[in-house]
Amino acid sequence: MARRILVCDDEADIRESLRTLLTEEGYEVTAVSSGVNAVSEAPDHDAVLLDIKMPGQDGLDTLAKLRARGVTTPVIMISGHGDVKTAMDAVRAGADDFLEKPLSSEHVLNALRRVLDTTRLARENLELKSRLGIGRIVGSSDPMRKLLADIAKAAPTPATVLIHGPSGTGKELVARAIHDASLVKSGPFVQVNCAAIPDTLIESELFGHERGSFTGADRKQTGKFVEADGGSIFLDEVGDMSAPAQAKVLRVLQEGEVEPVGSPRVVKVKVRVIAATNRDLTGLIAQGKFREDLYYRLNVLVLRTPALAERRDDIPALVAWFAEQFAKTNNYRPKRFTDAALEALAARPWPGNVRELKNHVERLMIMSDADVLDAGDVDGAPAPSAGEAAPVLVRGGKVVDAAGAGTWEGLLGIRTLQEFQDEAERLFLVSKLAENGGNVTRTAEAIDTPRSNLYKKIDRYGLRRDREGGEA
Repeated sequence: MARRILVCDDEADIRESLRTLLTEEGYEVTAVSSGVNAVSEAPDHDAVLLDIKMPGQDGLDTLAKLRARGVTTPVIMISGHGDVKTAMDAVRAGADDFLEKPLSSEHVLNALRRVLDTTRLARENLELKSRLGIGRIVGSSDPMRKLLADIAKAAPTPATVLIHGPSGTGKELVARAIHDASLVKSGPFVQVNCAAIPDTLIESELFGHERGSFTGADRKQTGKFVEADGGSIFLDEVGDMSAPAQAKVLRVLQEGEVEPVGSPRVVKVKVRVIAATNRDLTGLIAQGKFREDLYYRLNVLVLRTPALAERRDDIPALVAWFAEQFAKTNNYRPKRFTDAALEALAARPWPGNVRELKNHVERLMIMSDADVLDAGDVDGAPAPSAGEAAPVLVRGGKVVDAAGAGTWEGLLGIRTLQEFQDEAERLFLVSKLAENGGNVTRTAEAIDTPRSNLYKKIDRYGLRRDREGGEA
C-alpha cells in the first residue's frame, strides 16, 4: 500500500513539483495551500511536508496545532534561507526534520525515507516486543493493538506524553516502551513517583538542592531532572504533585531550566517528559489542585492504558508470561494452566487489573503442588500472601479486622495516651478505607490528607489496600 504524503505550501509551483516528484516515487500525495487545511488532513497521512512561511496560519502555528491535538504524524519543515534557525527551533518543538529551499529532490526523498523508516521501525520493534513479551507489554487484543500503535507514533517525537488509565494497567511499562523507541533511548530513564514523596521533599527530589538550603540538607543533591538530562523523565502519579513543584515543572517544560532549592543559579536541561495518572486532572483543576497551564503542557500526546476487563482476550498470554517469568526468576518448576483454568481466570472481574492478575498467578504458582492447574485450582479462594495484613471488615456498624479484633470499644483498655492515639488513628483509617472500598485516592480526598501521607499511615499500621487508586 502506497504511503500517503501531505504537502502544504502556499506556492503553487512548489506544491506541484513536490507532487510530481513524490508521485513518481510511488507515494500517494495530497497538496494543500494553507495550514488550516493541513491540520484537518494530517491525521490521514503518513508524513507531512510543511512550509514555514505562509500567510495567515504559518507552519509553526500549524505544527503547534497538530501536536496540541495529539497528531503524531511525522512533520518535515520547509524553510527559506533565512529561516534555518526557526526550522531548527521547530524540530525542538516537535518537527521531525527540516529542508532548506531551494529544494533538492535527493534531500526531499532522503528526509522522507528517514522519518518513515523511524516510525516503521519503532512500530515493528514494539510489535515484536509484544509478541515475545519483552518489556512485559503482552497482548494482541484490539485495545492493545491501538496502544502499541499509539506508542509507535509518539515515541520518535520529542513531544510530552500523558499516560492515563486505571491503576494496575502498566503505565510504567508504556513509559519505558516510549523511551526505548525514542530518539533519546541512549540517555537515562528516570522514574519519579510523585505520590510517594512528601510534599516537603518533592521539590528537592525533582530539582536538587544546595548544601545548607534547609534543615537536614547536609550535602548537595542532584535533582531527578538533571539526572535525566539527555534522556526521559517519568512523572508517575503526576496528579499528586504539590503546587510549588507544579510551578517548577512548568518552568522546565517552558524554558528547559531547573532551579535547585537554595541555589541562585539555574541549570539548563533537555529532557523528554512522560507523565502518568489515573486521576481526572480536569476535575483537579476545577478544585484548584492542579495548574491548568501545566495540564495543557503535559496533555500534548495522550495515551490510554485499557483496564483488563476491556482486554480479556489477552489473559491467556498474560498468564503464560507471568508463570514463565516467575518460574525462571524463582527457580520453580514450570506449570501449565488448562483451557478451563484460563476460562475461569478470564471470567473474573479483576478490579486491580494486570497487577492483580500477576499477583494471583504468582500465588497459584507458589501454593499449588500440581504441575497442571485446572479450573478448581483457580476458583479456590487463595490465602493472603505472606506479610499481607488481613482485610478490614465492617460488622454491625463496627469496624473490625478479619480476626474480629480491634473494635472501637477496645480503645478503653489501652494504657498510654500515645497508644490510644495510634490505635484510634488506625481504626479511623480502617473505617474510612472500608467506606471507600479500599481506594486510597478517594480515602485521601475524603479525610483531606495528601495521598503520600495516607500511604505512609497504611504502611505504618500494616493495613491492606485492595484498590490503591494509584499508579501502576
